[in-house]
Amino acid sequence: MPKNNLHFRGKVALITGASRGIGHSIASTLADQGCDVVICGRNQVALNRVERELCRRKVAVLAMNFDVRDPLDIDRVFAEVQNRFGRIDILINNAGVAHPNLGVAKLPVDLWMEVIDTNLTGMFLVTRAALPLMKRGGVIVNNLSIAAKRVFPGSSAYNASKHGALGFTNTLREELREQGIRVIALLPGATDTAIWKTLWPDAPRKKMMSPKTVAEAVVNALLVPTESTVEELTILPSAGTL
Repeated sequence: MPKNNLHFRGKVALITGASRGIGHSIASTLADQGCDVVICGRNQVALNRVERELCRRKVAVLAMNFDVRDPLDIDRVFAEVQNRFGRIDILINNAGVAHPNLGVAKLPVDLWMEVIDTNLTGMFLVTRAALPLMKRGGVIVNNLSIAAKRVFPGSSAYNASKHGALGFTNTLREELREQGIRVIALLPGATDTAIWKTLWPDAPRKKMMSPKTVAEAVVNALLVPTESTVEELTILPSAGTL
């Protein structure tokens, strides 16, 4: 993908879960295009490493450590974003967790709550905080996973969180149409990220997509003219379903 696209130069993107995987790749690809980035996550050491990497692109980079489940933490972050940039042009809701493969009868309630609170409630909280900083022409991308439309036995909380997040995303899109803010549901299939250590430690990673592949698809979707939108972006490995 060519670098420094004028479409992105000077725009501000906030990416949650940006210290690794798909979030890291999206932040890196947007920075390559000249976009200023706010990278968010819970691992400060990893965020600092990504911050140093992205600063070499000669764009503004703000690294913010916070938990998407904590409303007070979120308020602190968005106050800093408003002070530093005054706006958000692109919001990438990417933060997410999984749980070990366990049937409903054996899934502890604390694991259920962690996944739902992070993948669904966290997306709601971050979006609600971001909307006052977004104007016409802005874009929200919610990373949902193909699990938003399919179910995988042993992953009930993960499936439920992603199905719920798709319902949230579709509702949000309709609510924001008149404001000119586009909302994209990102549904990637198997991607070679750390989440598989939890979901399926022995998964055949050689058959998976790279995070960079997903990131480039997202950036291409952001480039469609403003009178149109990609409402749902499904991208799957050419090797097929794992």
